Amino acid sequence: MTNPVKEIFNGEALPSRAAPGAREVPPPAALAAKVRTLSPSMTRSMQRVAEAVADDPAGCAALTVTGLAELTGTSEATVVRTARLLGYPGYRDLRLALAGLAAHQESGRAPALTTDIAVDDPIGDVVAKLAYDEQQTLADTAAGLDTVQLGAAVAAASTARRIDIYGVGASALVGMDLAQKLLRIGLIAHAHSDPHLAVTNAVQLRSGDVAVAITHSGSTGDVIEPLRVAFDRGATTIAITGRPDGPVSQYADHILTTSTARESELRPAAMSSRTSQLLVVDCLFIGVAQRTYESAAPALAASYEALAHRHSPRTR
Repeated sequence: MTNPVKEIFNGEALPSRAAPGAREVPPPAALAAKVRTLSPSMTRSMQRVAEAVADDPAGCAALTVTGLAELTGTSEATVVRTARLLGYPGYRDLRLALAGLAAHQESGRAPALTTDIAVDDPIGDVVAKLAYDEQQTLADTAAGLDTVQLGAAVAAASTARRIDIYGVGASALVGMDLAQKLLRIGLIAHAHSDPHLAVTNAVQLRSGDVAVAITHSGSTGDVIEPLRVAFDRGATTIAITGRPDGPVSQYADHILTTSTARESELRPAAMSSRTSQLLVVDCLFIGVAQRTYESAAPALAASYEALAHRHSPRTR
């Protein structure tokens, strides 16, 4: 029989966490993902700068801060603010990232594939477009995920007395997935999709507990309200969201950013965002399982054995 514990822990470990409070400079590959994620919250002038560097990294890497400001019809201050919002200490660091991204593109990047699915698309094209979109979403999320924030969230969840998870709609499915994973390694975790029950349970939280809110838009009231209550009660709060600047961030101690999904008429963001949310949930779970391995491994093995008979033919 396959050992489920070995299957989970034989994979690569999560990246090591930086020193507390440190801010990691995004790698070149994260630049395009950062632009897609943060662009909706930028001013129009900052959007012009962000779009320019994402569209032509090689050309912009050769420009001084003054040159990029002139190219985009903005100011030097706007260029610097944009660089900082994208996660770089200054424009010099952004130029280095642009040069690296340009070099990566020149080395042979896969050809672009539109993910707009038409009503009359052959099913083979639908499969290809969705597969590409899922791959890009995962890559964007991994590139933009702040491992310092992730490490802090893992540390809090690993020692939590209780973990409450809030999500509605498609995000509720992700919340249920996280709760099930945590329960199987022996932690007390509950997912709430009913907003009334979510608030009722949040009232019972206190210091030492953890509350997780999952909302792609960052503005779902039915998710923000229980997180606010948990925050006010002293629980450590975590937000998994595609809009780190959204209202949910006001009540989140730690923010785990997901990729901004590419929407289409047939696949709205609420559906396509689930891929990136599940990746973040898996990273959070594996991190917790690593930190609690001494208790997690036997708990996982016990749950596996308890369910094993349901996956085998029954004897008559």
